[in-house]
Amino acid sequence: MDTTTLDIESMRAAAGRATAVLGVLANTNRLLLMCQLSQGEKCVGELEELLDLHQPTLSQQLGVLRSEGLVNTRRDGKKIYYSVADARVLALLATLYEMYCPQAGGENP
Repeated sequence: MDTTTLDIESMRAAAGRATAVLGVLANTNRLLLMCQLSQGEKCVGELEELLDLHQPTLSQQLGVLRSEGLVNTRRDGKKIYYSVADARVLALLATLYEMYCPQAGGENP
């Protein structure tokens, strides 16, 4: 990449967006929620069971993800379903998984 052709203001704006996403993902519960959602849409009850998070904590963290634009919501009757809103975040989660999560049959990082 030729950094001499990059506009510093564009770089600053991109860095701001990246640090905002990284800041949100720097919370263990939010990162775990996003990892679960990277596997597909899930309702609150499913997330609660999968992550063993109690309702107040789960609702608070989902609220942060929603307010930061990292998740989409869909209502079906009384249930609210969540999904990852941005393909770039999915790519980031995949990279984090590859770097930090134990691989089947391989060594743990």
